[in-house]
Amino acid sequence: MAEKKQQKTKEQQQQSQATASKGSEGILSENAVPAVVESIIGRTGARGEVTQVKARILQGYDKGKSMRRNVKGPVRKKDILMLRETQIEARRIKTKMGRGSF
Repeated sequence: MAEKKQQKTKEQQQQSQATASKGSEGILSENAVPAVVESIIGRTGARGEVTQVKARILQGYDKGKSMRRNVKGPVRKKDILMLRETQIEARRIKTKMGRGSF
């Protein structure tokens, strides 16, 4: 009887892995925390491919905390991000100082 249960669970795992895309197991896990994009700060990365945003965490230990995060791909205000961790905040984008600014 126990062997049948093990076989069923193995079959269910294989079916779920077959339907999910590669690398989505970690994203779809229960550890992901939703956060809403409050504002877009700017572009960063070697070619400007990463957007830095200000996001407010909606659930979990850090609920209500607002933090900077780097997002790759298209993003706009009021989008929901699924964060794997909420303790590490992105560094500020360094701005070039213009003439007469301190």
